[in-house]
Amino acid sequence: MTQRVELATVMDRLAVDGLITEYAVAVDDGDWTAYRGLFAPGGRADYRSAGGIEGDAAQVADWLARSMELFPVRQHLIVNRRVRFGYLEHDTGDTAEVQADYVNPMRLAGPDGGSTAPDFVCGGRYAFGLVRTDEGWRLSEVVVREKWRRAPDGLPTGRQPHSA
Repeated sequence: MTQRVELATVMDRLAVDGLITEYAVAVDDGDWTAYRGLFAPGGRADYRSAGGIEGDAAQVADWLARSMELFPVRQHLIVNRRVRFGYLEHDTGDTAEVQADYVNPMRLAGPDGGSTAPDFVCGGRYAFGLVRTDEGWRLSEVVVREKWRRAPDGLPTGRQPHSA
């Protein structure tokens, strides 16, 4: 590899990492406009393994906005990011996939709108598909694979409420 190719790869890795971080921040801050902007045209998300929906970015953002009202405090931690470029057949370097583990503690809303304790916590793995666009790297697909959850006493540990 030449130095120019190595530098381009490093720059792409930094951009992809930044996009994944922006995803977590958008969900945690409830910035659904920013969330929608992270997706390429036609981008989709699938939260079904966590009891949610699958759909285009706008549909999922609307669903998340309603679902996350249950949790006034959220903190997404996305770790162990594994990035692979050129995962589509006949790719020219403009696609990437990221698998990353997550832990998602959230504080449930109390009866007066404040927060309660203990927290609802879940974890699993994301599969992100990315594509390079004129605006930079964007999400073409997000798939949540929830592996576990811990709910406060009295709250079912089934698939409600939804994790992000």
